[in-house]
Amino acid sequence: MSDLNVLFAGFGGQGILFTGKVMAYAALVEDKELSWLPSYGPEMRGGTASCSVCISDKAIGSPLVVNPDVLVAMNLPSLEKYMDDVVPGGIIIVDSSIVQREVEREDVKVVRIDASRIAEENGLKGAANMVILGKLFKETGFCSAESLDLGLQKSIPPKKAALLENNRKAIALGIEN
Repeated sequence: MSDLNVLFAGFGGQGILFTGKVMAYAALVEDKELSWLPSYGPEMRGGTASCSVCISDKAIGSPLVVNPDVLVAMNLPSLEKYMDDVVPGGIIIVDSSIVQREVEREDVKVVRIDASRIAEENGLKGAANMVILGKLFKETGFCSAESLDLGLQKSIPPKKAALLENNRKAIALGIEN
């Protein structure tokens, strides 16, 4: 992998920023150049949130992802706002539990995963973001499985350490589906 620019987008409270952080730490473990740029509205939970993650083998010129290689859209407004910005040949990953609209582009790969439903049915309510991260990992191989797990461990604060296994399970479900 030379460069990978990912834009995560959705509502505040869906774990958009956390998902990007896990990906960034996984790249850091592999000594990649990286940037992680969170963006969210003043209302936080329920407002808009996005996160740009750039991973490269060489220095990164700008942390802002304007034309992502991969768009992760966890809600309809995010899909509608960013789907035309994805580079031809890129990937759009959609939480199809929330977004029913079809992507009307033939020059990108569209990956629909019922992430919210999968998480909920497995007792992991609120972990749809990690299901999607597992799918992103499967589709792009942006790091090794070991680095992804280390990135997850590094991202979870000590007071939430009990959530590690649930997050691991959610990532595994994303890889399987």
